[in-house]
Amino acid sequence: MSTITVMLVDDHAVVRMGFKLLLQEAVDIEVVAEAATGEEALKRYAELKPDVVVMDISMPGMGGMEAVTRLVARDPQVKVLILSAHEDSIHPPRLLKAGAVGYLSKRSAPEELIHAIQQVAAGKIFLDATLAQAMAVDALTGLQNPVEILSDREFEIFMMLAKGHSVARIATTLFLSPRTVGTHLYNIKQKLKAANSAELTLIALHNGLLNH
Repeated sequence: MSTITVMLVDDHAVVRMGFKLLLQEAVDIEVVAEAATGEEALKRYAELKPDVVVMDISMPGMGGMEAVTRLVARDPQVKVLILSAHEDSIHPPRLLKAGAVGYLSKRSAPEELIHAIQQVAAGKIFLDATLAQAMAVDALTGLQNPVEILSDREFEIFMMLAKGHSVARIATTLFLSPRTVGTHLYNIKQKLKAANSAELTLIALHNGLLNH
């Protein structure tokens, strides 16, 4: 049985420690690296090329969405499993579209994380059963969350704005000009019919997109 090497990416050291202890129970999994930010994850992945990257979405700096996009751009073969507190039906398809191959809720049973890592390492797409059901219901009923009309970049900026990040900070984090971010902000507000950033935060909260 070959060993699956894993990198844990989460901004909370205690959370990483908990997952690391959990994964020690699996004889075929070894945690070889940890990172607290997306930026650090990019650097560590380039150094070690672990089989699976287990990544949170909400982190300081670029965050999980941008980190996945950049990892895939650098290595199309990278296998990223998202492990997030976000349990809405909007984040999973966007992360999978960005290049992640798995999405699991942090509320899942411990053994589910081990199973998800094994599935992703084998090249299979893994999706949390509860989230998969929610996505299927949305598809069958034709109900559309208002933020689904945003492009991937707009959605990413929308989430950062909803968390209180300034245009200047977003521009620095995403390596964009403040003018470009301002243009995206204008388009986001037009599409969502929001007057200001406070209303964007309310929209995110109303649709279950903020986990705090």
